[in-house]
Amino acid sequence: MSTFVSTERRDAIALVTIDNPPMNALSTTLLEELEAELDGLDADDDVRVIVIAGGGDRAFVAGADIKEFPALREGSSGGPARGLHRVGHRMDAARTPFVAAIRGFCLGGGLELAMCCDVRICADDARLGQPEIKLGLIPGGGGTQRLPRLVGHGRAMLLNLTGEFIDAQTAYAWGLVEKVVPAGELESAALAVAGQIAAQSSHAVGVLRELARTTRDLSLEEGLRREADAFARCLRSEDGGEGVAAFIEKRAPTFTGR
Repeated sequence: MSTFVSTERRDAIALVTIDNPPMNALSTTLLEELEAELDGLDADDDVRVIVIAGGGDRAFVAGADIKEFPALREGSSGGPARGLHRVGHRMDAARTPFVAAIRGFCLGGGLELAMCCDVRICADDARLGQPEIKLGLIPGGGGTQRLPRLVGHGRAMLLNLTGEFIDAQTAYAWGLVEKVVPAGELESAALAVAGQIAAQSSHAVGVLRELARTTRDLSLEEGLRREADAFARCLRSEDGGEGVAAFIEKRAPTFTGR
């Protein structure tokens, strides 16, 4: 039985809540539970989208559990950094898309977890940042790698080198989050976006996620070649045939995920 992670099913959407009061710190045990939960949900064909949220109204996740750090100095496990890498790799490889619902503090490992998601919906009360430098550390769960890919080198270095926080509107302007909504509307907004994704062909969604992951660091020419191949795969799929036929016949498509 999970101690820190719970899941509520909303039809084809799984709402996964991280709950470790008061600020949902990412302990090693919590990350192990989260990885196992996401693994099980991704294997369930009835789950079309996974929404990740923080319990309570103070934080999405305020960072790693720093109380574990002294013990980590004597070992080589990497603790929450390695745990976040495993969770991130599992999310990258998943067939299921992820939506982050961010409220309150989203710091350090919390921001690194949010950046593993495909889409980030942010409450207007959110504060985001990578404050590890203030502890004499660096981001260890993806902050030096995923952050510049989202906001650019200079902005990522500003956050990583100063440890300063940014507000939701700045995060939106920088491209770190995709939508900002009033705090009281966060869950409904995140579920609405998830619902839009869940209504699409899961085959096409999976191809999109694969293409985005595997072509990010390739040349434009090679990326376009792979995009054309992926388009052909979708066109030849059952869902591609159904989508085209439904458009021509002026009806809603019925997708099967094949």
